Amino acid sequence: MVRRNGLVVAALIVAALCVPGTRSLSSAAADGPIVIRYASLAPGASAFGKVLKAWNRSVQKETEGRVEIRFYSGGSQGDERDFLRKIRVGQLDAAGVTAIGLGMVVRPLLVLMAPGLITEYEQLYRVRKQMRARFDKLFDDAGFELLVWGDGGLNRLFSTEPVARPEDLKRGRPWAWKDDPVYSGFIAAIGANPVRVGAMEVYGGLQTRMIDIVPASAITALALQWHTKLKYVSKQNINIIIGGSIVDKKKLAELTPGDRKILRDTAVRAVATMDKIVLRDDARAYQVMLERGMKEIDLSPHQAEWDAVAKKTREQLAGRVYSRSLLETVEKLAAKPQ
Repeated sequence: MVRRNGLVVAALIVAALCVPGTRSLSSAAADGPIVIRYASLAPGASAFGKVLKAWNRSVQKETEGRVEIRFYSGGSQGDERDFLRKIRVGQLDAAGVTAIGLGMVVRPLLVLMAPGLITEYEQLYRVRKQMRARFDKLFDDAGFELLVWGDGGLNRLFSTEPVARPEDLKRGRPWAWKDDPVYSGFIAAIGANPVRVGAMEVYGGLQTRMIDIVPASAITALALQWHTKLKYVSKQNINIIIGGSIVDKKKLAELTPGDRKILRDTAVRAVATMDKIVLRDDARAYQVMLERGMKEIDLSPHQAEWDAVAKKTREQLAGRVYSRSLLETVEKLAAKPQ
């Protein structure tokens, strides 16, 4: 817990007609569009859901109906582990996932979520830019393409009782995503016992008081209604919630080179819009919660304790979740003067 988850040119179309394993334009028209089945935990009515729908409209328009993205929102396809399992067996083709889902494909990527390492957006942008090629290669080796990164806001601690210092987590029932080794490691370093369940089980856990401490961004807590069961929120953030859109390489291979370019280009435009919305709405959601009575907890009086736990966690995860050399590389990039 420290200071701060185009239009296709004619030449490409002509080339695509000659590529084995791709469909001609006439064939695509006869067979119907290639449908990319895309799952997300985000509610369809959320800002994220609306941007996804706009992305699909752009894809359909710019591919002249040859490609369509069909969205399954609100966790209707299960948790992120379910998304990946269904992609691997051919029931889905793509997903918008948090760092947890990305880490199930490329585990070392979880270094970006190491507590206290990256707490400012400028750090995050700098690190991802420098590390993009390395991570792209790892996704490619795993059979996926990382279309775009996506951010989910500042990761804070929400709770039903005040949490001002690490010791306070021992008295509560902190939630840790069952597939998240980083935050689980953070809780373990403190000496607390996490409640390990999926993200879609958190609201029920809050209702039954099985869970009373939740790491989340304000925009996430608001969208999933977790805030209605919580009373306190940390002023400082642990890290930044990151994520991204991934797609099965086998599905990409069904598209012509031109349509693959359109999919990528429109994804970049969509995430640029989404990131602006997240920055705005995360800040707004935080202020709205405070205005409605949620109490802000300033962690700075105990900053040294949070820093020590964060450092201990990062060190303990090195060699298990990511390599020590990768951690050192990211630490240097994150600390680089702006």
